[in-house]
Amino acid sequence: MTNIILRRGKGESLRRFHPWVFSGAIFKTEGDHIEEGDIVNVLESVATPNGYETVFVAKGHFQIGSIAVRVLSFADEPIDRQFWLKRIHEAWLVRKRLGLVRSDNTMFRLVHGEGDRLPGLIIDVYGDTAVMQAHSVGMHRSRHEISDVITEATEGTIKNLYYKSETTLPFKAHLDAKDEFILGHTDINVAEENALKFHIDWLEGQKTGFFVDQRDNRSLLETYSMGKNVLNMFCYTGGFSVYAMRGGAVSVHSVDASAKAIELTRRNIALNFPDDSRHEAFCEDAFKYLERAGGDYELIVLDPPAFAKHKDALRNALKGYTRLNAIAFKKIRPGGIVFTFSCSQAVNKEQFRLAVFTAAAQSGRHVRILHQLHQPADHPINIYHPEGEYLKGLVLYVE
Repeated sequence: MTNIILRRGKGESLRRFHPWVFSGAIFKTEGDHIEEGDIVNVLESVATPNGYETVFVAKGHFQIGSIAVRVLSFADEPIDRQFWLKRIHEAWLVRKRLGLVRSDNTMFRLVHGEGDRLPGLIIDVYGDTAVMQAHSVGMHRSRHEISDVITEATEGTIKNLYYKSETTLPFKAHLDAKDEFILGHTDINVAEENALKFHIDWLEGQKTGFFVDQRDNRSLLETYSMGKNVLNMFCYTGGFSVYAMRGGAVSVHSVDASAKAIELTRRNIALNFPDDSRHEAFCEDAFKYLERAGGDYELIVLDPPAFAKHKDALRNALKGYTRLNAIAFKKIRPGGIVFTFSCSQAVNKEQFRLAVFTAAAQSGRHVRILHQLHQPADHPINIYHPEGEYLKGLVLYVE
């Protein structure tokens, strides 16, 4: 096994259990030829009475780029079948303790990367099928070891595992990853969230097929929907729309620029509320729709895709959030409610809130913050890895 030797003093963050080793912290490598995705030991030079010696600090997947090692363990333990079984079963037990494993709730995130001490790995559960995404070469190379333990780790619940990493792996690695079932197979793609049914498009849909991270925020929206005219922008699968319908909305309009998203929204509405005339869906650019919309809406949801996927796009992203929210503030009825979100990891809470503040000032409306929202408990944030906090949201009352 290859050893990564850190520069002196560069092991401090690892001793605080931060799960990344940056390339600039590496002094040298020793041992076997190293390839991307290999498991490596991370060693640090420490002072002794006789000079310096190297001591073990962590073990993880090596990768090419600014993040050179994603740490799997801070103990000198083998990364074998027992390791994968233990880590995934620990994640499963957390979801059970959260009350997410229920007959009326068969969809949730099982593994959330660093938050579950498995950096580079995402696993979402939809009934007896799990959808796995690898965000590192190491996790890609470990996919069959993970599929081998997932049924046992979930106490027999997961029988099928769909691997969906064509778009998430580093393209320079030239892995030619294929989206496919690597355990079992099924054509059943309906799962339940809080007793509401949804079609899950893990074959062609975004992410793993559904945005499970908005579950708690959808439930909150339901409590505000009674008697309201609701507008759900960037609706994708129509999750907020379905909850608004159950919450007693007078009308629900769903908008997305994707024709596939609109079709999926309509199917999900029909799955829960067949022949219900309260819902309409529009395939149109969100900004254009908002600009021409009237002032009939009393509840507006703004849940756009990430405007900034890296820091270089931050400035334009903040302008986009400001413009989008300013239009919504101008259009919504007095006394209306706006649910507004950012899922851009490059945008922090303060930056997003400043963009919304600027939008409110531009609109000339008086705006109050009712709730500050974030990702749910099955998307945990490792306390040693604050970078894992990505979803930000505000519920606003507009006078």
